[in-house]
Amino acid sequence: MPKLSTICYSTKQGFKNIRRNRMFSLASIGTMTACLFLFGIFYFVLSNLQFMIRSAETSVGITVFFEEGITEEEIAQLGATIRTRTEVESCRYVSPEEAWEKCKEKFLSEELAATFKNDNPLENSASFEIYLDDISKQETMVKYLKSLPKIRSVNNSEELAKSLNGFNRAVTYISGAIIVILLCVAAFLISTTVTTGISVRKEEISIMKLIGASDFFIRAPFVVEGLFIGAIGAAIPLSFLYLLYYKIIEMITEKFNSTFQSFSFLSAGEIFHLLIPISFGIGMGIGFLGSYFTVRRQLKKMNS
Repeated sequence: MPKLSTICYSTKQGFKNIRRNRMFSLASIGTMTACLFLFGIFYFVLSNLQFMIRSAETSVGITVFFEEGITEEEIAQLGATIRTRTEVESCRYVSPEEAWEKCKEKFLSEELAATFKNDNPLENSASFEIYLDDISKQETMVKYLKSLPKIRSVNNSEELAKSLNGFNRAVTYISGAIIVILLCVAAFLISTTVTTGISVRKEEISIMKLIGASDFFIRAPFVVEGLFIGAIGAAIPLSFLYLLYYKIIEMITEKFNSTFQSFSFLSAGEIFHLLIPISFGIGMGIGFLGSYFTVRRQLKKMNS
């Protein structure tokens, strides 16, 4: 394990390297900032799009109607059985009276509804409204519900469920591909910049090697430099992204409320609780790997 004095020396030297090589350090920070800023913008769009799809999925339900003559006790038992399923988000009982009230509000005028007086044409229309946590499980759930006793019919939006499930899958594949491309571009640009910055210091590394410095002692300051550059390169875009996201959501909700009233967006806290560690992980990870392997390659050349 390295001594505390060695760690302190390496840290100081790492910061000195940044000051001595301002141009390369700024180039590395600028490249990382640009890449992570683009990554953050894409992350905003992707996260909110998937959030909207999930919200739409939870609004697609299954309606279960019972056979005539079913008792309240049997209905309660069926409800308890259905709620034990892991894919069930909620299961709500709709009485014949509630079904009739909803029907009158949506489809009948007051005059037409009054002609029924106290009669309830939906007397045998008690049902369960079931919502799932994952719309892709709807087909399996419908088959299960049809196998239960005392179930007369099961209604579901099969086409809508398939469309939402397919769209969600397409978004996942496309977003995964774009994220991989962005990370590869970021890794290539930043590693190239760090490699160039360290390569011009061949003489410095050679002198340290000649005076008997160990490989760890030589490598450590450059690793510290890479980590610090990565941290700064992540912190700068995160600051701008936070302000940008907050302002965009505020503008949309205030100025375009009538247009986007049926949509909801993730809060800044929900977005950044994952984006912050991801950005710092990418930035510092690339900074570490870029500096570590470049110096290691340079040391191998000298030792051979």
